[in-house]
Amino acid sequence: MMRCVRIFGFALCLAPGTVWAGNQPKPAPNVLFVLADQWRARTIGFAGDPNVKTPHLDRLAGQSVRFINAIAGMPVCCPTRASLLTGQRPLTTGVFMNDVPLNPQANTLAKVLGGAGYDTAYIGKWHLNGDGRSRFIPQERRQGFDYWKALECTHDYNHSYYYADGPERLTWKGYDAIAQTEDAGKYLRAHAASRKPFFLFLALGPPHDPYSTAPEKYRALYSPARIKLTSNVPAGMRDTARELLAGYCAHCTALDDCLDALVRVLKETSLEQNTLLVFTSDHGDLLGSHGGRNKQQPFDQCVRVPLLLHWPAGLGTRGRKLNALINSEDFMPTILDLCGVPIPQTVEGLDYGDYVRGGENPSDGATLISCVAPFGQWTRKAGGREYRGVRTLRYTYVRDLTGPWLLFDDQKDPGQMNNLVATPGSADLQMKLDAILNRKLLEAHDQFLPAQEYIGKWGYTVDKEGTVPFEP
Repeated sequence: MMRCVRIFGFALCLAPGTVWAGNQPKPAPNVLFVLADQWRARTIGFAGDPNVKTPHLDRLAGQSVRFINAIAGMPVCCPTRASLLTGQRPLTTGVFMNDVPLNPQANTLAKVLGGAGYDTAYIGKWHLNGDGRSRFIPQERRQGFDYWKALECTHDYNHSYYYADGPERLTWKGYDAIAQTEDAGKYLRAHAASRKPFFLFLALGPPHDPYSTAPEKYRALYSPARIKLTSNVPAGMRDTARELLAGYCAHCTALDDCLDALVRVLKETSLEQNTLLVFTSDHGDLLGSHGGRNKQQPFDQCVRVPLLLHWPAGLGTRGRKLNALINSEDFMPTILDLCGVPIPQTVEGLDYGDYVRGGENPSDGATLISCVAPFGQWTRKAGGREYRGVRTLRYTYVRDLTGPWLLFDDQKDPGQMNNLVATPGSADLQMKLDAILNRKLLEAHDQFLPAQEYIGKWGYTVDKEGTVPFEP
């Protein structure tokens, strides 16, 4: 399908796979989007973690644009995935809990890029169908992806299944992240000579728990006794946290090898120069910090995620750190901008494309974080609560339904151990951040109502713990 660009009153029609750049059209970049599950920003070598071994990602970071303040605004699986694909916030998509469906009519990144001439492909964990975690997902519910080897959700990484074009359940051989990476490599090789650009989304399950299931060669690299903990892990949980982190790091190192395998294929096929490689995660993991586990909570270990953009032809190979806050809904418009594809009006996120190229930061210096409905591991019985908050470059401020809950100076207190809410000398700062939060909620059309209001609006059924029941 030809695309036309109007210049000085004349229509210039471009063949599929080209974008207009200055005086002449140039090939649109391929997009390889690699999404890890539950990989927090700090547990990675280039972020200064003393435990984990990620040499390949460390080297890639030195050749990439790195966002050091990438935020999962609602730090849980399905909401982030829906926002990444639609450029919309969770209260707009309705995906503010796990195991609920993204509307099949949603305007997604795959549909927009497909309409611009891209081949589209998805491999790995989907978690956007909301109809059982092991059921076949028909093509009309794949949100614009054509090549398809995916399963709704599993964390049994060594006995992992998927579906392709038919309802026959197929099996990944061995540790699924490695097998899925190999399949992605085959896809890259098959498209190396194509005149059409591609959008390949690889969604890997690790390092999400269970933490003890990485291949033995990776587990052997980590002894719990040698794991160094941050100060915000309480004394009574430190032994458990070391065990968790040893297994977590093993998964991370396995994925580091997977990223290396993908980069090697890009180099071997001469795809690297014009492929935008995106590496990130859907949310983080407490792993004992603040006495908790997993996600949903407003702490740094949950909401901050790694983000690398690697595209030699478009961004160069000089490593750059960008300070701006970028949230989940900002990924779609930013990728479309970098691909030279118009951004649909349905998008609510900010476009960081020009900023990535060296232009102005489009952010006002604050971004929303939220939990609409606590569920799963963070039920009300376990202390779960609705909250809305803002992250700025220095502060984290959070309200629950009763009022101000948390205020941290993340610069002076990176472990977020000193809650400044209602403390002497913090009144002006708290008032200022509260005003920013109110403005952000108004912009997002978020009334901050109790969870049941939103659950009822979208017609979801939850159990007594507030969780949407699902078939395994």
